[in-house]
Amino acid sequence: MSHGPFPPLSDLAEVLTTGAWEDYALLDSGDGRKLERYGPYRVVRPEPQCFWKPARPYLWHDADAIFDPSGDEDDGRWRFSQRPPETFELGWQNVRFHGRFTSFRHLAFFPEQAANWAWLKGRVQARPAMRVLNLFGYTGVASLVCAAAGAEVTHVDASKKSVAWARENAGLSGLAERPVRWIVEDARKYVARELKRGSRYDGIILDPPKYGRGPDGDVWRLFEDLPALLADCAGLLTDQADFLLLNAYAARISGLSLAHLMAESLSGRGGVIDWGELALAEQASDGEAARRIGLSFFARWRSR
Repeated sequence: MSHGPFPPLSDLAEVLTTGAWEDYALLDSGDGRKLERYGPYRVVRPEPQCFWKPARPYLWHDADAIFDPSGDEDDGRWRFSQRPPETFELGWQNVRFHGRFTSFRHLAFFPEQAANWAWLKGRVQARPAMRVLNLFGYTGVASLVCAAAGAEVTHVDASKKSVAWARENAGLSGLAERPVRWIVEDARKYVARELKRGSRYDGIILDPPKYGRGPDGDVWRLFEDLPALLADCAGLLTDQADFLLLNAYAARISGLSLAHLMAESLSGRGGVIDWGELALAEQASDGEAARRIGLSFFARWRSR
């Protein structure tokens, strides 16, 4: 490990791989697309980095939903073999949530994040009743994983619709009575207010988009705005804080760059920073090596 005034970084990158579970599987990939199973539905979505050819082309013919991109891969429209319901129930371990065919090609959660969910669950279970802040919390799966494990959670997202969906997911999971605060606000403004109030957290989850707008029209740009926000988040950690998790989806970033930025923000804290990439693994037949698709980068600080 490298040493200095900052928390040491792991020498080697990790590829945290998510395989199939009951309600999700990556069935095949290739020709710039991936074929996935979400509950009962087979779904085709764009994935430009899949340069290779599909391994099982026969699986693609009866897809229930196909996202046709127009320009940017997040823009386009869905085509359905039969119109699905507006929502359908999915789950990961003991957390339940709604799948939705959103207008920006996602299904209201990111399956590769299951590797982080498992890590968060383990951190919280080892120290129940910790206070956790989830920024850019989207539809709340990470918040609910922490709440189910025993944490008191504050969930923040700038989208009123996303927070409403997160609250629905809490009810679906039987966690509506758990101590979770649901807040619609720009993450930077909320963190700045919490610093002034002297609020502190034992763990923070930070999963910002590349670009976004807050409820008051505030513009978020990852490369310009992340350093200051991460520094402020470090200021919200208690002296006995347990973790800080940072995840980013951006082509011009790496887990190593996130880790160095995190180390700078956590100067003097000790602990250790792991870093790397989150990936999805295809379901492979016996004797086959499962191909993996890298989808996001992470850095995770944990106290020793």
